[in-house]
Amino acid sequence: MSRRLATLILIFASIVWGFAFIAQKSAMESLEPLSFIAARCLLGGLAVLPIALFERRSRRTPIEARDWRLIGLASVAFFLASWLQQQGLITTTATNGGFLTGLYVLFVPAILLIGVRIRPHPIIWASTLLALLGLYLLNGARLDRFAVGDALIVGSALFWALHVLLLGHLVRLTARPIFVSAVIFLLAGVYSALGAAATETVTLEAFRLGWVEIAYVAFVSTAIGFTCQAIGQQHVPPANAAIIMSAEALFAALGGALILGERLPGIGYAGAALIFLAIVLVEIVPLTRRPRQA
Repeated sequence: MSRRLATLILIFASIVWGFAFIAQKSAMESLEPLSFIAARCLLGGLAVLPIALFERRSRRTPIEARDWRLIGLASVAFFLASWLQQQGLITTTATNGGFLTGLYVLFVPAILLIGVRIRPHPIIWASTLLALLGLYLLNGARLDRFAVGDALIVGSALFWALHVLLLGHLVRLTARPIFVSAVIFLLAGVYSALGAAATETVTLEAFRLGWVEIAYVAFVSTAIGFTCQAIGQQHVPPANAAIIMSAEALFAALGGALILGERLPGIGYAGAALIFLAIVLVEIVPLTRRPRQA
């Protein structure tokens, strides 16, 4: 697959995820977070499982024990990211949720620095300040308007960053993007189902009321969107993939305006622009300052 096609696949995934914020927020009117995540992950995993098993059989090299451990770790990161994001959407807007989730592009190089001692480009620190200022303006330049839900979604962005890094490594290591995705979905679904059974009131009526949102997020956002991410990340480095996929924030804002009637305060648009600028600079500036070949 060409790098250009992989980039287009990642952009498509960002469109799917951006509009998924609307379904995720609407679902909270009838479902509790863990119940919703269990439904989306289990249905999404089962939807791609036949293709995943075919892909696994078509590869000759076995999946090593080390790879299975990394898949398990990636599933935990995926579960925690999904849970914090869904919990946060209860008390924040779909628009804010989309932009704040995009902060994972700042966490990716930070994790690389702390975990494997890869020193980030200086623009990372400038972008971090821009993003913090953007968050302040996004909430109307008033810290008291920064809801608990916003903080939870920032936390989810950290685990999305871990998921991006682990998934990028795994799909290159195993050459099985669809199989790895299916296993991650199903494991995250099991974690969520156990959590829902222990802490939430699970009823068939709740699932009946939220079936439209579940169907979109399970089959489109999870089965298609996250599988596209895995396929695209085989050919695009994690940091580059993160900046491409951060476009989901724009589609979340668009969906929030068109479907939910959400509106940012005037100064919030400046904050949104600063956050997106910070995300773009993380990738663009290092590329433009590479030394020329002799």
